[in-house]
Amino acid sequence: MNREIHRPDGTRIHYTATGPATGTALTLIHGWGCDRGDFDPIVKHLPPEVRVLAVDLAEHGDSRSDRDTWTIEEFARDVAAVLAAESVDSAVVAGHSLGGAVAVETARQLPDTVTQVIALDALHYLSLFPAQSEEDVQALLQPFREDFTGAMRGMVEAGSPEGTDPSLVDSYIRKMASVRQPGGLLALEGLARWDMDAALREVAQPIVLFAVRSIITQEAIDRYGDRFRIELVDLGSHHFPVESPAETAKLLAGEL
Repeated sequence: MNREIHRPDGTRIHYTATGPATGTALTLIHGWGCDRGDFDPIVKHLPPEVRVLAVDLAEHGDSRSDRDTWTIEEFARDVAAVLAAESVDSAVVAGHSLGGAVAVETARQLPDTVTQVIALDALHYLSLFPAQSEEDVQALLQPFREDFTGAMRGMVEAGSPEGTDPSLVDSYIRKMASVRQPGGLLALEGLARWDMDAALREVAQPIVLFAVRSIITQEAIDRYGDRFRIELVDLGSHHFPVESPAETAKLLAGEL
């Protein structure tokens, strides 16, 4: 069932509810430039008794917003509003890429509701997730300001291991380059300015990261291996939830 809630500043958040109306809600949060529809093939492979909420973040998919605040904290408030609207009192929050950051922040904001965080190839990119200096933030954003599509190509290719189908790479670039502006660029800035280490210090819930083996660095494993459980997978590129929906569904179901 497709549903919608309204938040301040002209924010209209769309989401999909599947499965039972009660019980622990597996809440799915997409990555930057993606949308909740990317989870549809995964949901089809989940057991029918699993309650699922798939959320379109502001200015992604069907959701729209006129707000001025584009922080990870505000995206988490979008998710929290969906959980409140659905009267969820227990949730496992799973996020891909940007959505992994939003999942952690949602757990920080809702310590009595979120019982676990699942990150899908998120949290381990050291040039994004730990707090960045102002100089690093500007260096990250400048290519996108000058040539958005070109910079997006570089980002997608960096997350595509050798052997990735070029047509898949092109499809991701087209989709992500079409994200509405200025929300898309501001969301990327919000991610670059988010202090993940500060959030992790406040999150007591268990966190598991499913990371693409050929992409994650040993430096990231050394830095965060004692903070959250890291499971290495060989299911495709950074966008493996789209490429391997059945296998991704098994990973999610195994954590419930």
